[in-house]
Amino acid sequence: MHSFVNKPGDSIARSLAGMAACYPHLLRVHFDPDFVQRTQPGRAGKVVVISGSGSGHEPLPTGYVGLGMLDAACPGPIFTSPTPDQLLAATHAVEQGAGVVYIVKNYAGAVFNAEICAEELSRQGICARQVLVHDDVAIPDIFNRRGLGAAPIVIRIAGAAAEEGRTLEQVVVVSERAAHNARSMGFATNIETLPRSLHALPLDDHTIELGVGIHGEPGVEQRVDGIVEIVKRLMQPIVDDLPYCAGDRVLLLVSGLGGTPPLELFLFFQYIHEFLEERRIVVQRSLVGNYLTSLGRGGCTVTLLRLDEELLGLWDSPVHTPTLHW
Repeated sequence: MHSFVNKPGDSIARSLAGMAACYPHLLRVHFDPDFVQRTQPGRAGKVVVISGSGSGHEPLPTGYVGLGMLDAACPGPIFTSPTPDQLLAATHAVEQGAGVVYIVKNYAGAVFNAEICAEELSRQGICARQVLVHDDVAIPDIFNRRGLGAAPIVIRIAGAAAEEGRTLEQVVVVSERAAHNARSMGFATNIETLPRSLHALPLDDHTIELGVGIHGEPGVEQRVDGIVEIVKRLMQPIVDDLPYCAGDRVLLLVSGLGGTPPLELFLFFQYIHEFLEERRIVVQRSLVGNYLTSLGRGGCTVTLLRLDEELLGLWDSPVHTPTLHW
């Protein structure tokens, strides 16, 4: 069987209902238009943080709704941005009088829809800002880079800052700094359950697709001879881009695309950790697992965030969502 998702629209709605049934103490789901909000709303006067994403990238965005992250999340159809009416409905459901920050991965539809919402909210007397995530170093032009693994990290920083009671401008500034200090790249293997229309030609043995996007956007096929070479081809462009230097402290996120088992993700993490140690880049915080997926595709994305004391403090502050909790 290729997939349990035979009718994508119905399957998304039922999946959301299942998520709400699993986490009734954390999440409340609304339909038509679809959005997910915190069961326990933020306090009056709190800046709210909202994000949207096409379905198929779970746990992004719905798995990050809760204390210290998102006040609401809007899931679109498979690999398709949520609509303005979803974002507006979610905003009106959770807005607390201090404004809203949209965390937006840098894709044309997502950016355009957030801008439409901001204009409409402005007419209603609600201040809305957006923070762009564009961390994918596979795209040379930084302004055209796709949002990738940094999305959950920027959401975490924004949500933590808002939870502390910071102003709208303060939340935007620290979130943008997190986005500026994050870099990512991904690679894919032959394992995939992408929609059939997005299937690429099978890769040869000892070949990966380097620089893939999370919607099936193609990378560059490269022959490799083992995991050490894969790590070098993936990590060197990331490290060189910011650049990350000896003595830098970083958060390292290794996220599977949905089809790679934890055993392999942790193996990959260990080789990346050694790569960074050799360059005296200090891994101060880390996550390994499925945090931003592409349905069931094989491979992973790797993200580095250069930390400072403020970003580290926000990352470590209390969080309670279906995906992250400490």
